[in-house]
Amino acid sequence: MDKNNKKPIELELLAPAKDLRAGKMAVLAGADAVYIGGPQFGARSAAGNSWEDIAELVEFAHQYYAKVYLPVNTIFFDEETEAVKNAIWKAYDIGVDAIIIQDMGIMEMDLPPIPVFASTQTHNYAAEQVKFLEQAGFSRVILARELSLGQIKDIRKKTSIDLEAFVHGALCVSFSGRCYMSQALCGRSANRGKCIQACRLPYSLVDSMGKILAKDKYLLSLKDFNLLDSLGELADAGITSFKIEGRLKNEVYAANVTAAYRRKLDEIIAASNGIYMRQSSGKIELGFEPDLEKTFNRGYTDYFFQGNAKDIVSLESQKSLGKPMGKISKIGGDYFMLDRNNDLRNGDGICWFSEKGELAGVNINVANENRIYPAKWQNIKIGTEIYRNMDPDFEKKVLAGVGRRVEVDFVFKEIENGFAVQATDEDGNSITKEFVFEKKPALKTEAAEKSWKQQFSKLGETVFAARDFSFEFSQPYFVPLSVQNDWRREVAAALYGERIKNYPRILVEHKKTEHHYPVLDLDYSFNVSNRLAKDFYKRHGARIAEPAFEQLSNTKGKKVMTCKHCLKRLLGVCPKLPDAKEPDFQEPLFLVQEGRRFRLEFDCNNCAMEIWN
Repeated sequence: MDKNNKKPIELELLAPAKDLRAGKMAVLAGADAVYIGGPQFGARSAAGNSWEDIAELVEFAHQYYAKVYLPVNTIFFDEETEAVKNAIWKAYDIGVDAIIIQDMGIMEMDLPPIPVFASTQTHNYAAEQVKFLEQAGFSRVILARELSLGQIKDIRKKTSIDLEAFVHGALCVSFSGRCYMSQALCGRSANRGKCIQACRLPYSLVDSMGKILAKDKYLLSLKDFNLLDSLGELADAGITSFKIEGRLKNEVYAANVTAAYRRKLDEIIAASNGIYMRQSSGKIELGFEPDLEKTFNRGYTDYFFQGNAKDIVSLESQKSLGKPMGKISKIGGDYFMLDRNNDLRNGDGICWFSEKGELAGVNINVANENRIYPAKWQNIKIGTEIYRNMDPDFEKKVLAGVGRRVEVDFVFKEIENGFAVQATDEDGNSITKEFVFEKKPALKTEAAEKSWKQQFSKLGETVFAARDFSFEFSQPYFVPLSVQNDWRREVAAALYGERIKNYPRILVEHKKTEHHYPVLDLDYSFNVSNRLAKDFYKRHGARIAEPAFEQLSNTKGKKVMTCKHCLKRLLGVCPKLPDAKEPDFQEPLFLVQEGRRFRLEFDCNNCAMEIWN
């Protein structure tokens, strides 16, 4: 407990669930909560799931007092209003713990008493916006990925709402919720769940005179976020939920990344002297060593967490490189060798950049004493850096190596006409079952007590694991093993029922509010796409100047993206750089993608780059 004897602060590790399988793996690997997309209205339409699967995941997670959240974070049109409301009520009915939204029209609906989280798409960059959402009845605000530690501290100082921050995974180069590039390129709206990942496409950068500054490079493709070593700073800054991105990633990613962050967060909690505690229950059992370089990543960055970002772009490829294994030091007739020891194995996938800067790869046929025999010979040179981007052996270990058990203490008591067994789980849920049975003194004292312990430790078919045993007997008694096994099953079932009955579900009452919105005139970037959203903003004193981008009749000349990532900084000509070079180009600059040109403007006062259609 901390100095003021306050209740410990619960820290939540929040993991992605592409599907039911990935969600279960994340929970077993230590997630305190998972978020999973429903059949509609999630910002990743490719990661939708049936209500039946979501209900099964809810039941599975709640065993460990872990939560399940449902993103309903697309904007919707008037004709979809009833379907959105029905989806939220369905989520509530099957036990979902909270919904994540960006469309304020939802706050005008007749909602069930389910907590509502404000998605990062609601533009959560400043304390004023977060304070507004807190007063509007949201239970949590998910902060923008671009925020620095100092900015997070400022928001925490001025607000009291629960704060969630991204800590790992893919980065959107645009301010979340305000990217219209996909819609501009092909009519597929990111805010409607159909993003084509325009930021992962190759672009050429040209100036106003046609000079090519970069050709077919992934100029907007950021490396992946990794704040594993900054979790303590985030917790101390007031973050209580640590979010792993990845609703398009598989179960190996979900388990491996969750396990790595679970381990680090547990270390922070253990060293906090009672200031922090875990949000969910269960002892995590791993049969593998978590390794963030062995699952999908484009290289890692801490982005703007420490202020000005460096080396944040993956220029040569938007694909996963994997773990660097060494450089080629020798080439034989059908093999090559690396300049350092490695654990490459038969069947592994490896990749490298060719002389043209293109990513190439192959599977290993045989790895023998540092000689690597590729399945198909490639034209590679000495000095080429080799990465392992597929490790089947590791993936097998991950899939077979996650487990989680809720610990239980047993007390065996002697009663007048038999025995009683009391079982108490680690969260304090407790039941006592009485069994009428003839009390026969045991002939072998030590063997009798050992027998009780052994039989009641056989909880493999349940969510429980035995932790402690105590006996309140006047003398040791003999009970046949088959009877003890029956009693164990009955006790475990009763404790499970008590545990689920006592699941700490949080319910809230939603009320309409009228405090002023921080912005007076709302253009298309506020994503107002339905009558209910208009009503919400008008009641809070704002005027709707434009409908959502998707509803504009003409989008030429509109800004389609605002980024903290800046190509002037990448080129070394940012005026704020201490060693800035003189520009050797004529502005404006343009991004070119298959004949489409997007003009760049630079807001140097706010360190932002704008992309215009």
